[in-house]
Amino acid sequence: MKPSRLLLIWLSVLLGLNIVLGALRALEIPTPQNLPSISWGLLLALLALAILDAIRLKRLPSPRLKRQMPGSLALGRWGEVQLAIEHDFAQPLNVQMFDHAPEGLVFEHLPQSVELQPGQHSQITYRLRPLQRGHFHFQHCEINLPSPFGLWSDKRVLSVNDSTRVYPDFARLYGGELLAVDNWLSQLGVRQHQRRGQGLEFHQLREYREGDSLRQIDWKATARQRTPITREYQDERDQQIMFMLDCGRRMRSQDGELSHFDHALNACLLLSYVALRQGDSVGLCTFAGETPLYLAPVKGAGQLKAVLNAVYTLNTTQRPADYQAAVSQLLARQKRRSLVVMITNLRDEDDQELLNAVQRLSQQHRVLVASLREEVLDQLRQTPVQTLPDALLYCGTLDYLNARAELHERLNAHGVPLLEALPQELGNGLVTRYLSWKKAGAF
Repeated sequence: MKPSRLLLIWLSVLLGLNIVLGALRALEIPTPQNLPSISWGLLLALLALAILDAIRLKRLPSPRLKRQMPGSLALGRWGEVQLAIEHDFAQPLNVQMFDHAPEGLVFEHLPQSVELQPGQHSQITYRLRPLQRGHFHFQHCEINLPSPFGLWSDKRVLSVNDSTRVYPDFARLYGGELLAVDNWLSQLGVRQHQRRGQGLEFHQLREYREGDSLRQIDWKATARQRTPITREYQDERDQQIMFMLDCGRRMRSQDGELSHFDHALNACLLLSYVALRQGDSVGLCTFAGETPLYLAPVKGAGQLKAVLNAVYTLNTTQRPADYQAAVSQLLARQKRRSLVVMITNLRDEDDQELLNAVQRLSQQHRVLVASLREEVLDQLRQTPVQTLPDALLYCGTLDYLNARAELHERLNAHGVPLLEALPQELGNGLVTRYLSWKKAGAF
C-alpha cells in the first residue's frame, strides 16, 4: 500500500503552511496566534482520516479475475487476451490492472484503467505477440485498488493460472485449405510445371482430348467404346518424406525476428502440408539437440498436428552437428526407402564428413541437403567499401562465400543434391524440388 497523489498534495500543502508560519515567527512578523494550532489540527485530522481510509482499504475484498486467452498462438503474430473482472463493491472504483505475461511474450495496451460499477461485470482486452515457441504459463495479475477517500492505493497480486502454447507461424495454411492445392501453391510462388497424364500411377480412363500422347491410348477400351480412350496417370502416392533437422549451433543465426531454426521449422511444416495433401507420409528426426527426436512417417491430415506438437518446444543448442551419428540413427530406424531432407547450415569444414554421411544415406534413400544462407552476407557483399575496416570486412565475406561455394561444387560433383536458399525462401524451394522429383519419379 502506498500514498496516493491526493494525500501527498495535502501533506505538501500543510507542510508548506507550517514552513511559512515558522519563517514568519523567525522574522518576528506578527501573525494570528491561532494559525499554528489550526495547522496542527489540520495535520492531525488528515492523519486520522488517512488511518481510517487505510483500514477501510485493507478491508475491501479483492476482485475476482478470469483470464480468457487462446489455447495456442502463432509465433510472431498478435493474439488477444481478455481479463474479466467480478467484484462486490458498493460504490464505483477506478482501478488499474496489469497482467504479468511470461518472458518471451511482448504485449500492448497494458496497464489499463477500468471503472468498476456496482452490480456490473467489467473486462479489459490487451494484445500479445510471442517471440519464442514453447509452453508458457501465466500465474499472476496485478490490480491497484484506490481507497474510499482516495488517499491510498493498494497493489494486490492475484493468482490467475493459465497456459498457452506457441507454435510456428503456420496459420496461413488454414486459409489455403479452402482453395485448390495448385492455386494455393502458385500464390506462394511455387513453380509447378503441369504435365497431364505423365505421372507414374494409373488414375482413370477417359475420352481422348487434344494434346494427349498416343502412348496413353488404351486400344482395348477404344475398340470396345468405338471412340478413342486414353489412360490418365497421377503422381505416385504413399511415398515417405523424412526430415533431418539440425538443432545445433549453426541454426542459431537470426535474420530479423526469426532464427534460422524457426525458418527451417516453417519450411518443414510447409512441405509436410503439401506432401500430406499429395497422399505421402511425413516423418521427422532431429540431431545435435538436447534429446534426439524421432517421429515415424505417417500419412493423413492428423500427422501435421502431430508434427506441430512434436516441434513447438524444440530449441537449438551449442552443440556441433555430427552428421555421421545422425545418419546412423536414421538408418537404424528408417528401413523403407524415403526422400530424406537434411536441413542444416553448411560450412567449408563439412566437406568430407558430410559427403561420407550423405553417401551412406544415399545407398538406401533419396537425399536432399538444404543449406540456409545468411542474408547479412549478401548485404555485406553489396555494401560500398570506403574505409579500411570496410575493405577487411568485404574481403572476409567474399572469402567465406567462395569457400562455401567450393564446398557446394564438390558436393554436386559427387552427386549430392543441394538446395541453398535464404531462410524465408527455403519453404518454397523445398516444395518446388519435391514436386519436380515426384513428377519425375525420382524417389
